[in-house]
Amino acid sequence: MQNNTVISEAELQKAIQITDKINTYYYEKMVGQRHLGTDLLVAMMVNGHILIESVPGLAKTTAAKTMTEAVAGQFSRIQCTPDLLPSDIIGTQVLNYQTNKFETKLGPVHANFVLLDEINRSSAKTQSAMLEVMQEHQTTIGGEVFAMPEVFMVIATQNPIEQEGTYLLAEAQLDRFIMKTVLDYPTQAEEIEVLNRIEKDVFSNVYSVATLDDILYLQELTKRVYMDDSIKDYIVRIVDATRHPAKFIPKELAEYVTIGSSIRGAICLMEVAKAIALLNGRDYVTPDDVKAHIYPVLRHRIALNFAAVADGVNEDKIIETILGAIPTP
Repeated sequence: MQNNTVISEAELQKAIQITDKINTYYYEKMVGQRHLGTDLLVAMMVNGHILIESVPGLAKTTAAKTMTEAVAGQFSRIQCTPDLLPSDIIGTQVLNYQTNKFETKLGPVHANFVLLDEINRSSAKTQSAMLEVMQEHQTTIGGEVFAMPEVFMVIATQNPIEQEGTYLLAEAQLDRFIMKTVLDYPTQAEEIEVLNRIEKDVFSNVYSVATLDDILYLQELTKRVYMDDSIKDYIVRIVDATRHPAKFIPKELAEYVTIGSSIRGAICLMEVAKAIALLNGRDYVTPDDVKAHIYPVLRHRIALNFAAVADGVNEDKIIETILGAIPTP
């Protein structure tokens, strides 16, 4: 049901102040990759999870830690390996020899911000253990349910160039991520700035500019951003076009698509568009807000065949073509 509670000017200004402080802190530490900072902030605002793909050494871990520091959250990093077990992530029961009773030891996933580094190196069994946590925001250990914190975000990374010893994420797992962000190398000027900041040791200056309550405030306000029915119709038509591409894009491109976006893709587009509108200081969504993050929201929800890989056609090309074929309201 649409929440029709109007956002006041005071509430809007408070949201802008919070996001401006977070952005300022983030870019004091980070150089370039501005879309990553926005993606992380948007994911926080909708309480979603994000998948980051890049070659090693492009500050994925630093970005996650910096965003956590900014809001005084609890950070946890899990290095995924083929021998990582589900209990290593969610926790297990351990026998206390003094009391002769089992005690529950919660795993590192019980934090506000959880970095799953190189998630595609963990086995399918371990990957599946994250499904309940990411979707239900809870874990089950020894038949007992443990709720996750109110602010809970999984930031998973994967390396696209190393295939040995990796396990492809299943479609069901990919669909749990609200966005998939792809990073590229920084420019030469940005890389020089990185060296300068390392020399100045800017990363040792750790402080918070917001609180987890501020994030909960942003999440509540994001839900109240107004979206007209015409924008919802626009979102649904875009998502439907990924499932029936032959009706909207040239046949030679449509033949590359094997699976289109799920319903969750439409839900995520709506939530992300609302967050983008709020970041832009508005209490209503425009078509441009939908387009702003359509690539990270949909690219991992579209599956292409081997012919697309051979011909150098990626998901972004399909999304771009669909966007051009669907009339903007």
